[in-house]
Amino acid sequence: MKLGIVGLPNVGKSTLFNAITNAGAQSANFPFCTIEPNVGMVSVPDRRLDYLAELYQPKKYTPAVIEFVDIAGLVKGASKGEGLGNKFLGNIRATDAIIHVVRCFDDENVIHVEGGTDPKRDIEIIDLELIMADMEMVERRIDKAQKAAKGDKKYLHEAALFKELLEHLNEGRSARSFPCDGDDRELIASSDLLTAKPIIYAANMDEDGVSHYEDNAYFKTVAGIARQEGAQVLPICAKVEEEMAELEAEDRLMFLEELGLEESGLDRMIKCSYALLGLISFLTCGADECRAWTIKKGTKAPQAAGKIHSDFERGFIRAEIVAFDDLKACGSMNAAKEKGLVRSEGKEYVMHDGDVTLFRFNV
Repeated sequence: MKLGIVGLPNVGKSTLFNAITNAGAQSANFPFCTIEPNVGMVSVPDRRLDYLAELYQPKKYTPAVIEFVDIAGLVKGASKGEGLGNKFLGNIRATDAIIHVVRCFDDENVIHVEGGTDPKRDIEIIDLELIMADMEMVERRIDKAQKAAKGDKKYLHEAALFKELLEHLNEGRSARSFPCDGDDRELIASSDLLTAKPIIYAANMDEDGVSHYEDNAYFKTVAGIARQEGAQVLPICAKVEEEMAELEAEDRLMFLEELGLEESGLDRMIKCSYALLGLISFLTCGADECRAWTIKKGTKAPQAAGKIHSDFERGFIRAEIVAFDDLKACGSMNAAKEKGLVRSEGKEYVMHDGDVTLFRFNV
């Protein structure tokens, strides 16, 4: 999973990125490596995998990972190539979802490029650049469909659909909010539009604001916009996350308690991302390796097996599965088998979050 972090200058975007990636670097359970200066791989925290690692003491511990990209270069006119515009838009296109960091705090020592704090205006600035870039893409798609329709009438529907979408974008609305059915949605998805990507608004507040975010007027504004779009909103304090990244795990928990928070911003962001993209994890375990695998909700057992190796899917026979909670309650796989909790599932089985799985296959 690849998440692009965007935002105007001085909204806390890079602070948040650095805090997230440092948090990953400093904990044994969350390995982190820098691929290039603005890209970081962060492990997905999973207590279930930690438990299995304790139980099996494997040679290798492999959590699921998320790639965070700190996307720089957005200024007004990015869609026309201003600043690092073209590179910026290309980087966003390569992501699965967008985390849009929005400034929700006042601080006269931190200059805002637009003169003052206004989350609605800031969101509109970035949205406008993305919408304008999408309009160019849609215009090209209409032109291509109209030419193709001369030889095949089936392209007439495609041309008409994208004309409707162009009107929608021209009104300053994102492709995400365009009303259409499943088949048309798939057709639009094939264009890889920027404003069709799922989005999380990270409402970046100061320490006081994040402790009582429900009362923060700026947060309420962002939450209202997110509701209209069917997007997620995440209250966060990049400065607090940065401070926490410097602490040991135990001190980090105490710090969270003092702030009245149960989880770090990184943990909440990952949960938000999984929910937004409709992702779940299944687990494999043994003496050699304990590992978490990320799949889409609704994935059937053979396709889940294919995540491990294509041979597993091709030669799929069955999946031996126990729910993690059942395994933990029994204390061992053998005890779970004795209680009849380990099931044998076939090709039509739809995987569930937390399924501890052994695939049987023959190639």
